[in-house]
Amino acid sequence: MKKITSVLLASALLGAALAGCGGNNNAKTDNTGNAAKATNSANSGAAGKTPKVGVAIYKFDDTFMTGVRNAIDTAAKGIATVDIVDSQNSQPTQNDKVDLFITKKYDGMLINPVDRTAAGVIIDKAKTANIPVVFLNREPLPEDMKKWDKVYYVGAKAEESGTMSGQLIVDYWKAHPEADKNKDGVLQYVMLKGEPGHQDAELRTTYSIQAIEDAGIKVEKLAEDTAMWDRVKGQEKMAAFLGSHGDKIEAVLANNDDMALGAIEALKAAGYFTGNKYMPVVGVDATAPAVQALQDGTMLGTVLNDANNQGKAAITLAALLAKGETPTKENVGFNITDNQYVWISYKKITKDNVADAK
Repeated sequence: MKKITSVLLASALLGAALAGCGGNNNAKTDNTGNAAKATNSANSGAAGKTPKVGVAIYKFDDTFMTGVRNAIDTAAKGIATVDIVDSQNSQPTQNDKVDLFITKKYDGMLINPVDRTAAGVIIDKAKTANIPVVFLNREPLPEDMKKWDKVYYVGAKAEESGTMSGQLIVDYWKAHPEADKNKDGVLQYVMLKGEPGHQDAELRTTYSIQAIEDAGIKVEKLAEDTAMWDRVKGQEKMAAFLGSHGDKIEAVLANNDDMALGAIEALKAAGYFTGNKYMPVVGVDATAPAVQALQDGTMLGTVLNDANNQGKAAITLAALLAKGETPTKENVGFNITDNQYVWISYKKITKDNVADAK
């Protein structure tokens, strides 16, 4: 009896030692500082383990995407371990990050593409590796979305934000007759666009002007230029607009808040926002700096691009897919359109309802 007991005890001790060694070999630390076990997509859901999701943001120093990134990190707690990386606004760099996620056998991927037309290649790689992928904020081409049933998109409809931007200008124009500086009944405006060919930039530009015209207001475009979503470039372009057109400008529309804030800096340098010299400036995103500008009275309005809910919906989707579960409205918390799309609504923000953005 003693001999049998000794054998059993020795076996138990050996098993514990082996388990300890295995845990040390599998432990891994991602670049967010969280300890995690690298598991593959085939067994993570079955084993009930927390899935590992690789997240690639197009660039970290984008103000809006910083808000989305923070939302992903917060919402991931308890449902996924995330490895969030910076693609540095380079598609080749992002492709390398995707390859690394696949090599590490992550359970899911969440990609904010640098170039939406490059999504097809990422989807092909993900499908081959059987790693579900969720795209965020920059919508892949429809034909690419149809390549696989484990591809989803989370974002907002850019045409909606464009319409709301135009409506903010309409409301101001109708409430302030003095906005028509030369009393010709025509709104002379300048436009700051995001990067050329970008879906959001094109749709926001088109639909903002369409909303103004739909309200019965005649428009004249004095100038339009690309400022690449960037605050400094927005300031430079606005300074050039002022140099060419001066006080003829009656409104400034920008495809995002950073460019609008840059325009405001150029306007301040030209003497605006002091005394009675005012210029209506509209942006998109409702970032924290834009909210402050609203409160200061230098920005007329912006459109809330809901970074919090975009991040939350995206990581929730990615975590469910990584565990092999089928996303539904009930487990995601958001409506799913055409079995692949989660649309987060925009909202007009002015000084009067700025608390909604906060």
